[in-house]
Amino acid sequence: MYKVIQTSRLYEQIVQQIEDSILKGDLSEGSQLPAERDLAKQFGVSRTAVREAIKALQEKGLVDAFPGRGTFVTNETSTSMRRSLDRIIKSGEPDGWAHLVQVREILEPEIAALAAARAGAQDITAMREAIFVMDNAPCDSAAYIEADLDFHLALAEAAGNPIVLSLIDSIVGLLREQRLRIFQVTGGPERGQQHHRSILEAIRRHDAQGARVAMQAHLSQVREDSLKTPTDQTKGA
Repeated sequence: MYKVIQTSRLYEQIVQQIEDSILKGDLSEGSQLPAERDLAKQFGVSRTAVREAIKALQEKGLVDAFPGRGTFVTNETSTSMRRSLDRIIKSGEPDGWAHLVQVREILEPEIAALAAARAGAQDITAMREAIFVMDNAPCDSAAYIEADLDFHLALAEAAGNPIVLSLIDSIVGLLREQRLRIFQVTGGPERGQQHHRSILEAIRRHDAQGARVAMQAHLSQVREDSLKTPTDQTKGA
């Protein structure tokens, strides 16, 4: 599918070829790119060059990379929305982050309720796996945060509404930053895990109201932790 690279600026050539594939429609929205190792073999380059290319494609808003799940071609509408929301939140700091919590409080309890009504075995497995990763990464912010995002994206997927999934996908970058800001609040990851388990248990029982209430409790914790300053935090919490 791809041509072997023969230039010193390897990653830029990889970006160009993948971008051309997207523009031509050879790679459609939602398409998963081959694994890093396979791409390196197809292009005849190192995995480091492939990683740099994926990073550049992410910055262009053309793909999203999810640890443990793969790299996918993005929805252009979500990408445009993501950039707009990013500007709104960051230009309105510090209130912008409070506004993000408020939006989550409006959306996510109902997403959890829908997920409880519609989740299948695969959805529940995805949430359980995300919780397992978080359980095993209490001091690893990168691993914990990506698994946390996976949990909430799995909820959105289980809701069975493509608009809901697009809305959550459009704020993933902001959610990642928000989680990074509050990760080191003392006891934050542990409290978050208690809420995640409560949400999952309600979804496993197909208890819509229980899932709604559990998510409301979780977001109340997020709001409280978001208000804490760096002086309230400790390293490695």
